[in-house]
Amino acid sequence: MSNEITIPSPADFHVHVRQGKMCELVTPQVAKGGVRTAYVMPNLVPPLTSTEAVLSYKAELERIDPSVQWLMTLYLHPDVTPEEIRKAAKAGISGVKSYPRGVTTNSNSGIEDYGVYYPVFKAMEEEGMVLNLHGEVPSDPEKNISILNAEVHFLTHLRKLALDFPKLRIVLEHATTSSAIETVSSLSSNVGCSITAHHLYLTIDEVAPQPHHFCKPLAKEPKDRKALQEAILSGNPKFFLGSDSAPHPLASKIPNLTHSEIGAAVSACAAGVYTSPILIPLVATLLESFGALDKLQGFVSDNGRNFYGVPVKEGDELRMRRITDEDKGIVRNTFKSEEIEGLEVVPFWLGKRLNWEIV
Repeated sequence: MSNEITIPSPADFHVHVRQGKMCELVTPQVAKGGVRTAYVMPNLVPPLTSTEAVLSYKAELERIDPSVQWLMTLYLHPDVTPEEIRKAAKAGISGVKSYPRGVTTNSNSGIEDYGVYYPVFKAMEEEGMVLNLHGEVPSDPEKNISILNAEVHFLTHLRKLALDFPKLRIVLEHATTSSAIETVSSLSSNVGCSITAHHLYLTIDEVAPQPHHFCKPLAKEPKDRKALQEAILSGNPKFFLGSDSAPHPLASKIPNLTHSEIGAAVSACAAGVYTSPILIPLVATLLESFGALDKLQGFVSDNGRNFYGVPVKEGDELRMRRITDEDKGIVRNTFKSEEIEGLEVVPFWLGKRLNWEIV
């Protein structure tokens, strides 16, 4: 078994780098985790619904770390018209992200009806932009819809959009279920699917006792995790890395008790798993654990780049070597702001050992 791997220009086709001081803290970690190209999510406050806002955000990311190729997205919203799509495409914006209302972080401006956006999707199809779908529907007790089955209920929307827009590139983001893998596999080549690193490891049993494992979409059953792993093992080019690395302050991940005149209330745990600082070594470690290390280049570089039409930069390679010292490779560091007390982010895999490191 090889002790060294060289990968052409790894890409993460779904990453959150937030805004303000959090952005300053986490943005440099994208490159440190081995990523050369990053596809950035637009769910800021306020959401990025105009070309000007997206370009301003991109300039900020390039100021913080010009070594990464930052690919940008708009947030699907009534302000995003067909005219705005054509303007964004001309400015080099890559895609549009759709969030159903209220299903995840900063999604209160999300959509409720895909039909009203058909003129927008048509313009995207004509301009070659990508539609990125957060693949869940809102919970609805009357219909027995919860975070456990929200992705499965969404798949009817995916099938209809793929049928109605056969030339529109559509990505089902961060798949978590065997049903999602089966559906994407059955659809035409214009439909792709991102898979996170953490969903290749987690099941609901690992999420329940650990707030740092809580994310949306929620990790599901062992059979679902196995389906994600088998999608990568198959080498199917529809499946590629989208980490959904989502940093939150430690205080937002660990619910705390706040007191008021009328008693006490427990704050909610924020949804998100943070993997950027260790991403490509983590993916290599996970793929090796289920016999898919030979699929690493396809999963973290070739498949996503081919789907998005983003070529590798010549000479822009990542070298990794196997960690043979048992005392090395343990993830130990949290990430703290030097300027803001209490701004601390805990990475995934803390206390566990990676089998690979970046040279």
